[in-house]
Amino acid sequence: MRVPLSWLREYVDLPAGETGRDVQAKLIASGLEVETVEQLGAGLEGPLVVGQVLTIEELEGFKKPIRFCTVDVGQANGTGEPQEIVCGARNFAVGDKVVVVLPGATLPGDFKISARKTYGKVSHGMICSGDELGMGDDGSGGIIVLPPEYEVGTDAIELLQLVDEVLDIAVTPDRGYCLSMRGVARETATAYGLPLRDPALLDVPPPNSYGYPVKISDPFGCDRFTARTVVGLQPEARSPIWLKRRLQKAGMRPISLAVDVTNYVMLELGQPLHAYDRSLVEGTIGVRRAEPGEQIVTLDGTKRVLDAEDLVITDNRGPIGLAGVMGGANTEIADHVEGQGTTEVVIEAAHFNPLSIARTARRHKLSSEASRRFERGVDPEAASAAAQRTVDLLVLLAGGTAEAGVTEIVAPSAPRSITIPANHPDKVAGVTYGRETVVRRLQQVGCDVYGQDELVVTVPSWRPDLTDPNDLAEEVIRLEGYENLPSTLPTPPAGRGLTERQRLHRRAGRALAGAGYVEALNYPFIGETVLDQLGIEADDPRRRTVKLANPLSDEEPSLRTTLLPGLLSALRRNDGRGSHDLALFETGLVFRPTGDEKPAARLPVDRRPTDAEIAALNGALPEQPRRAAVVLAGAREQAGWWGKGRPATWADAVEAGRLVAREAGVELIVRQDQHAPWHPGRCAALLAVVDGEEVLVGNAGELHPRVVKALGLPERTCAMEIDLDRLERAGGGTVPAPRISTFPVATQDVALIVDSAVPAADVESALRAGAGDLLEDLRLFDVFTGEQLGEGKKSLAYALRFRAPDRTLKADEASAARDAAVAAAVERTGASLRA
Repeated sequence: MRVPLSWLREYVDLPAGETGRDVQAKLIASGLEVETVEQLGAGLEGPLVVGQVLTIEELEGFKKPIRFCTVDVGQANGTGEPQEIVCGARNFAVGDKVVVVLPGATLPGDFKISARKTYGKVSHGMICSGDELGMGDDGSGGIIVLPPEYEVGTDAIELLQLVDEVLDIAVTPDRGYCLSMRGVARETATAYGLPLRDPALLDVPPPNSYGYPVKISDPFGCDRFTARTVVGLQPEARSPIWLKRRLQKAGMRPISLAVDVTNYVMLELGQPLHAYDRSLVEGTIGVRRAEPGEQIVTLDGTKRVLDAEDLVITDNRGPIGLAGVMGGANTEIADHVEGQGTTEVVIEAAHFNPLSIARTARRHKLSSEASRRFERGVDPEAASAAAQRTVDLLVLLAGGTAEAGVTEIVAPSAPRSITIPANHPDKVAGVTYGRETVVRRLQQVGCDVYGQDELVVTVPSWRPDLTDPNDLAEEVIRLEGYENLPSTLPTPPAGRGLTERQRLHRRAGRALAGAGYVEALNYPFIGETVLDQLGIEADDPRRRTVKLANPLSDEEPSLRTTLLPGLLSALRRNDGRGSHDLALFETGLVFRPTGDEKPAARLPVDRRPTDAEIAALNGALPEQPRRAAVVLAGAREQAGWWGKGRPATWADAVEAGRLVAREAGVELIVRQDQHAPWHPGRCAALLAVVDGEEVLVGNAGELHPRVVKALGLPERTCAMEIDLDRLERAGGGTVPAPRISTFPVATQDVALIVDSAVPAADVESALRAGAGDLLEDLRLFDVFTGEQLGEGKKSLAYALRFRAPDRTLKADEASAARDAAVAAAVERTGASLRA
């Protein structure tokens, strides 16, 4: 809401020296978001005067039309002689009154005016347009042409109200009454402790039976409708300068007198209005829900197919307007063209259901000044005053006559009352305000207050957001000043700390961060396109997604079933911005519907839900396992004086899985796998033992080249994703601290020849099983293939570390343990000891 300070002063007697910045500070302190204060006319210096065009000479031989004009500016130029000016605009004629800036003046933007030779003539000044004066669009598309009644030489700076301050207020949804001068003036008056001249306090004639006929078929959608008629309007009447300027300062474009008046009253009182050309309305005006498939052409020239929930204004032909959003083109106020124009109007001032208007505006992607106000709540009691104000202005400015008929249809309703203890704001704020302060502040808001210790507060009609005692307490607190609240730290209740599950999740994140990964938090939304790019088959469980009813983007309408799309998108974005050596991780939920979910029941709010109701609500949710994932690209170890460095490979992704699993006390079993989106030859299945059985907990490896190309990723991008919940079940609780033996280690190396198809993990498992309790650690340090081994064979070299917790091992004990390990490997994998 743009609020000109000069207009605001009509309703509140602000101190003479008070600036826009001063008012901004006061309003911010009372809870309004005043974003900026715009200084209109900053740097503007005269002379800027009214002139009359005496002659126009068309100059030939130039690429664009140029005119050499003489303009009478009276004594403003010090001589009384006509001023010679070169101008390219063509929307004025001889005899027109225009705005002339003379040499020596300065226009906004530090544009200094002087006499200069151009197009073979000397131009002594300029004939001005609205944009050049910082007025904005006035609809003329060129030079400002003034009404003929203004005298030549009149100061145009004052006439056009070019110097002013405009407060730009971001009105939150709960403060809809501030989308009007009336609402902002009320807040200003309260902030300064000054009386308010309420512009809605008008003498309004009572309704009678001979007003324009109106029929309300949906009183829930429209609980109030006022109709007034004005006849005898002069078609050639134009909006006066003061009216146009106020609209422009408020951010609206002047259109025609009747439309400008309705917009002006909407800005003044906050009540949207609509004016119909009575000659184009056929029969009774009605309000009803649209029939499915009905159509209307709105004022923006768009044909719209209506929904059954749309509230429409009708006549005998059908819809003539989208209620509370935009009028129809078939009853549009006609502008003055060759003596023809609207001479009779029907004025509509109605109150519509906010939710209905909001849904219609979003359904048709049609946000208007009217819909913005109705969505946030309009004062229903202001409808008749707004209609009267519109009638008065049309009679005054267009020479019309108000018909005596007044139509007013009102659905029965009662004022809303709230009972609140007088000390309730004190308890909420932790400050002792006292009853007198509470009553005074609530009365300043517009409430009627009765009672002593228990207050009965009747909420004003323009504050639909005040619904419970806490709302009233908030009003008292903000008017008394948030800055006066004491800073008090709340005392948290004693708790039991984090659960074991929460500790595991945090340990996993810390371990990955410690290994050089950077956490990236992504939106949990995906679309079918990215699943296609990942090469996920149609029958893959990751294709079964939870669809959102109101997605942020139509391209991502579902909840994620894997963490990889978001991480890979972050990797691509960072790689495109010059960061090529990347290691990112994320821990978070994925959403896997089972198909057995039942519709959720609406829980009661007047009591605690029962355990059965909570269980039924949880049963409506999909499975939500927590996962950890990493993606890598570029160099894993940087090159430098210490060496060449090395790129990230599939082995780093596997090691990231092992790192996370160790935080749960789990040693992973790694086997070759084929699983999208990984490369079939460079994909590892990560398994853990749960209840005695091997369970797949994740996958790691290098992404498939087709996936890399489809997603625009760096070559050889690697990834890992692992299920933290399954790791927790495999881990079996708190991870015990390792016992450190003070006795020396005995190292034995062994090289085994196995078939190429035998996984190294199987050989390692056999060695561990055979070595017994003395084995402290086992590490694969070499893989060799060659002709000397024979075709289809490979050599796996392991370093085995043996240590006893209570003694120094003898050489024969370590050798015996090694021999037992080799024997187990020979028996289980067919290995042979390499000489």
